[in-house]
Amino acid sequence: MTSGIQTILEKEYHERSDIIELLRCSDEEAPLLYRKAAEVRDRYLGNIVYLRGLIEYSNLCGKNCLYCGIRRENRKVEHYTLSNDEVIKAALTAYKLNFGSIAIQSGENTSESFISNIEGLVTTIKKMTDGRLGITLSLGEQKRETYRRWFEAGAHRYLLRIEASSPDLYRKAHPDDEMHNYYNRLECLQTLKEEGYQTGTGVMIGLPCQTLNHLADDILFMRDFDIDMCGMGPFIEHSDTPLGKNGTENLFLKERFNLTLRMIAIARIVMKDINIVASTAMQTIQSFGREKAIACGANVIMPNLTPERYRAGYRIYEGKPGYKEVEEVNVSGLNMDLIPGTAIGLGIWGDAPHFNKRRTKS
Repeated sequence: MTSGIQTILEKEYHERSDIIELLRCSDEEAPLLYRKAAEVRDRYLGNIVYLRGLIEYSNLCGKNCLYCGIRRENRKVEHYTLSNDEVIKAALTAYKLNFGSIAIQSGENTSESFISNIEGLVTTIKKMTDGRLGITLSLGEQKRETYRRWFEAGAHRYLLRIEASSPDLYRKAHPDDEMHNYYNRLECLQTLKEEGYQTGTGVMIGLPCQTLNHLADDILFMRDFDIDMCGMGPFIEHSDTPLGKNGTENLFLKERFNLTLRMIAIARIVMKDINIVASTAMQTIQSFGREKAIACGANVIMPNLTPERYRAGYRIYEGKPGYKEVEEVNVSGLNMDLIPGTAIGLGIWGDAPHFNKRRTKS
């Protein structure tokens, strides 16, 4: 059977059937897949892991997604929004620790006060760091004008996860209304590309009713959409949501973890020169889950720089780790002994080579 996997891995272009076979590979075959993915990453991006200091700006959200712990109708959440001083302090901590970039994440808000405040924060952070600190935003669906304002202020990457590339599966994870419209989300992703952002998306792995066919189509969707970044992780229930039942006690979390490793590896092989995040959700299921994701082809992690007293409020799934402060002696929080031959890229933006290639083609 290994020879069958080897034949697929040696291909330059992969069909849907190839991806499904790789997703099905046995635990004995999987190391071959993972080694190939790591080789591809090292060849196209080097053996560097890039840091994006995560700042969870606010857990107020206008959306009501059926899986998310900070959904609008979850009344158990203690809401917060960081002050401007707290955001700037976190960004300057990243700069002091020689992170290449920060990522500002928030529940979705389309008010003018929110938009203007983000614009001002991005402008201030760029000025206070002499333009050296890269800025990624993950602030949901917005109008083109908003994306343009934030880009002109200095943000240059944007992550907007599609969560499921199948419209039918997307509908099963979201309310059936205009605010949660699959095609609006697609339009926002296209707008982000047109406005000049390095554009990222991703999916949840292990959603109810999801099949290997869905996951193969997710890989093809991201390839054909020509993304620059990918952030995906296992679906972990939150008990205060319609899709939540057993939280991290769910019996299928191990299977979702292993399937996520396969998805990361396949994404790397199929989309060789993009950035791929080793998500915090992997660490939720296994203590060294991020290290395993890196060994399978990921090359970005997001250490949490949100002030500690707010972190429990941004629990989009149960069991979310990251309550320990970033330590100067180990800014990544990774156990590098578990990923030999890999280095942390300090002071580097770590842009995906794919972005420059894509922009040159257009």
